[in-house]
Amino acid sequence: MRLLFAQEGALCSKVAKGKEEAGVKYRDYFELTESVAKMPSHRVLAVFRGEAEEFLKLSILPPEEKALSILFKHYVKAQNPCSDQVIMAMEDSYQRLLAPSIETDIRQEIKERADAVAIRVFAENLHELLMAPPLGQKTVLAIDPGFRTGCKVVCLDKQGKLLHTPLSILLFQPNRRLKLKKALIELVEKYKIEAIAIGNGTAGRETETFVRGLGLPPSIAVVLVNESGASIYSASDTAREEFPEQDITVRGSVSIGRRLMDPLAELVKIDPKSIGVGQYQHDVDQSKLKQGLDDTVMNCVNRVGVEVNTASKQILTYVSGLGPNLSKNIVEYRNQNGPFKSRQELRKSPVWGPRPLNKRPASCVYMTRKPAGFQRYTPRKLCSGQPHG
Repeated sequence: MRLLFAQEGALCSKVAKGKEEAGVKYRDYFELTESVAKMPSHRVLAVFRGEAEEFLKLSILPPEEKALSILFKHYVKAQNPCSDQVIMAMEDSYQRLLAPSIETDIRQEIKERADAVAIRVFAENLHELLMAPPLGQKTVLAIDPGFRTGCKVVCLDKQGKLLHTPLSILLFQPNRRLKLKKALIELVEKYKIEAIAIGNGTAGRETETFVRGLGLPPSIAVVLVNESGASIYSASDTAREEFPEQDITVRGSVSIGRRLMDPLAELVKIDPKSIGVGQYQHDVDQSKLKQGLDDTVMNCVNRVGVEVNTASKQILTYVSGLGPNLSKNIVEYRNQNGPFKSRQELRKSPVWGPRPLNKRPASCVYMTRKPAGFQRYTPRKLCSGQPHG
């Protein structure tokens, strides 16, 4: 019966009574019937979300005739008045007990399968984003675009440090365009800007068009940068620790500029779920999603490596063998004593702490506990010459 449900079961989705207008975003699933064996993961997660929001009603059932024929072969052994009662009991047990029970199991199976596919796609997209080629150490002018509140403009040096007090520019006021063009050109010349990073959010395309019309040298690259998660970072403890005196919009602009310089080093500061490279991330198993994304970030960091003299505490945490406390110690020692000049200096520094010594003798290990059931027991030598695990 389980095999029949898994192979020939059909998921039927219908709109809940009276929810036609409120659930219009699920209109593609108001009358849907599809085989659970062939249903793609994104569609499974979509209908389950619609059911959770009480816009859809779902059922998973195989052809009833085939299901009853399986039971008929097992329980109906003759043709007489008694067998009629058995058939009635068989049909009632299937509809009321057996089918709902197996349907629950099949729901869980296809949900786990859909979660696995969604997490894998999320991890692959995150991997591609983290492994994007960095621009490198160049002075960058970063712009967080906006219509109403204006564009926040910051300049970063080759190490990603803020060079000047941020500037807020209202690019979309026609009577101030000449003045604003002059202000941006002065910033480019003053700080010898080599690239301009523009967030791809609201007003991103308009800002890019405005910047390209400034008549800057062709050697200065103008790049649209994915700003997903920049607002999450700007309000995080990490951002407040880095820029305690700056407001949220400035921190977001700095993050946009750093993403162009080194995407991996900047994006590891943000919760991967906030970067926006996956679908239905709030519907899948959150513990498995976190584990999969953390493994992806750790894989990327260890594949590329980090520069110990410029790496942040967040990216050092993902290096194999380093944890939060050790990463914090490395950064604090570096800030107090300057950059490390060699691997030997890093190894001899006190940030690592003493290596724990194994106090157990390596020559042999003895069993000293008296096993139950023995009245007399002599300690027995288990091994010689090698430590016993």
